[in-house]
Amino acid sequence: MKQLFERLKTGIFTENPIFIQMLGMCPTLAVTTSANDGIGMGLATTAVLIASNIVISLLRNIIPNKVRIPAFIVIIASFVTIVDLVMQAYLNDLHGQLGIFIPLIVVNCAILGRAESYASKNKVFPSIFDGIGMGLGFTLALGLIGATRELLGVGTILGMQIVPDSIPTIGIFVLAPGAFFVLGMLLAVFNHISNKKSKEA
Repeated sequence: MKQLFERLKTGIFTENPIFIQMLGMCPTLAVTTSANDGIGMGLATTAVLIASNIVISLLRNIIPNKVRIPAFIVIIASFVTIVDLVMQAYLNDLHGQLGIFIPLIVVNCAILGRAESYASKNKVFPSIFDGIGMGLGFTLALGLIGATRELLGVGTILGMQIVPDSIPTIGIFVLAPGAFFVLGMLLAVFNHISNKKSKEA
């Protein structure tokens, strides 16, 4: 059980896909104009990550080594299609906001990377926890970036007014350059905390 919780900690902190590995930058920069969109994309990616990790782990001794990458992509694409259709049916507004970036989950390096480096070499149960940890790390990062951009850009978080109307907001944070500014600021904070803990250890 300790090993399983270690997988969660690794995904959320030690090897966070955004703040440590810098993977999945396209959705990170494009769909984090609000906390709602960031969390929605993160959860959609998490669902694909967990499901693909399970199937790839189950088939790891069957898939020939020479065709493993195409096989992984087919498996991931199948689950992306399922998530895309489910969101279109039940979360149509969010589906419209995320647009083309839902099908593009197929080429998210974080998912293919976990399939190649972990799920294809480990049993199902640890692979599930690896998918949950990486997915939560991805979701927390996108949600934090989205919440920061939304707060600074329009004064709200998840649509709730936080900054009074009398205080002006900075509109550039909900535009494309704002994604780079916020990502840079959060990376600096994350690295500062990581370095401080390393020195204390």
